[in-house]
Amino acid sequence: MPTAHPRPGATLLTPSDHTLIMIDHQSQMAFATKTIDAVLLRNNAALVAKAAAVFGVATILTTVAEKTFSGPIFQEIKDALPEVPVTDRTTMNTWEDEAITTRVNAIGKARLVLAGLWTSVCIVGPALSALDQGFEVYILADCCGDVTEEAHERAMQRMIQLGARPMTSLQYLLELQRDWARGETYAETVATSIAHGGSYGLGLIYAKSMFGGGEGH
Repeated sequence: MPTAHPRPGATLLTPSDHTLIMIDHQSQMAFATKTIDAVLLRNNAALVAKAAAVFGVATILTTVAEKTFSGPIFQEIKDALPEVPVTDRTTMNTWEDEAITTRVNAIGKARLVLAGLWTSVCIVGPALSALDQGFEVYILADCCGDVTEEAHERAMQRMIQLGARPMTSLQYLLELQRDWARGETYAETVATSIAHGGSYGLGLIYAKSMFGGGEGH
C-alpha cells in the first residue's frame, strides 16, 4: 500500500524547471490553420505568454522567414514578453537551428514546453529531436494548430507515443500557480484567467461581482 504525502508529483511543471519555446505564431502560418479558430489561437498564445511573464519562465521565441514570407510573431506575445528576443530561422525544424539549441543549452533546463504552428511540422520536428536527445517534452495542444484535424491529431499521437506530454494553455497557467496561497502571483494569475480563461474567467468575474468571492478564499 503506497503512502500519501502532501507534495506535488514529479511530472508537474514549476516555473523554474523548464524552458518554454513558442514557435512560428505568425500571420502566414495562422492563415492556413484550420484546427483552431484564429481568435482562440491568439487568445491562447497570449495566455501562455502572460503566464511565462508572470512566473518568470525562461522563454525562447522563434519565427520562420519573418521578413520574406511568414510575417511577424503575434503582437500579443511580444506585448507580454517585450524583453525576449525573437530568433528568426530558415529551418522548419527549430531544433536544427544552432542558435536555438545554443540558447536551450545556455538556459540549462531538461524540460521543454512547446507551442506553435504547425503541429505536424514545426512542433513535431523539435519535439522528436529533443526527446531523442534526452529532454522531457510537454506540448500545449491548444496553442498549436494545423492545416487539417487529421494532421494535428496524428502529430499529437506521434509525439505522445514517443513520450511527449500533452496539456492545455489554461492548464499550464494554473499548474504554475497551483496554490492560491501563493500571493506573489495570485493577482496576475486571476487577471490572466479573467482575460483569457474563457468560461472559467467569466466564473471568476461572477463570483467576485455577486458575492465578493475569489479563488482561495
